Amino acid sequence: MPLLLLDLDNTLLDRAGTFRAWAADFLAEIGAPPEDLQWLLSIDADGLTDRWDVADAIRDRYRLRISSIDLVDELTEGLAERLHLDPLVACALRIADDSGWVPVVVTNGTTRQQDIKIRRTGLDRYVADWVISEDAGVSKPNPRIFAMAAQRVRMRLQGAWVVGDSPEADIGGAAAMGLPSVWLHRGRSWMESRFRPTRTAEGIIPAVATVLAAAGVARYA
Repeated sequence: MPLLLLDLDNTLLDRAGTFRAWAADFLAEIGAPPEDLQWLLSIDADGLTDRWDVADAIRDRYRLRISSIDLVDELTEGLAERLHLDPLVACALRIADDSGWVPVVVTNGTTRQQDIKIRRTGLDRYVADWVISEDAGVSKPNPRIFAMAAQRVRMRLQGAWVVGDSPEADIGGAAAMGLPSVWLHRGRSWMESRFRPTRTAEGIIPAVATVLAAAGVARYA
């Protein structure tokens, strides 16, 4: 029973699309022009910018009276309310589980924010467990967080695959451990020269299929 170590945002859940929807609604609510959407998306940087920095940038640009902590809560809750688990993603996880794989989420972020996403979307019903960097005290690509994920479900890392959309955090982490990986390219080109993914895929569903197929070939080779 090998491990399937899965990223959360923009891998299992469509964080990018959800943030865009929240941002468009928020800007309309405060009366900002629609073209400011691109500014806010650039500030967010696909989720890489700290939520507090995003909140401060919004407050400064629009001179809002709302406090930073309330705006951070608005962002956290707004995303959580709009996020949903694609039924096809749930089906792919179920197929992986039925095929003997153990899906575990390994994600960077704050414990409250990521835990809300996993539980509210119902993703917790389709994975064996999850490890969040704030709670773990270490972030991807550090191999320790992946080792913690394996320990959480009392398994070894040998034979595991890593799947995610971040070249550095996910694929770099897999490379550091000598594990095979699938990079979700999301329309991007691979630019990193230090390491490469074992496979690439457009999204999580073909990625899971790729892992199952590759493992099947290896088993009978």
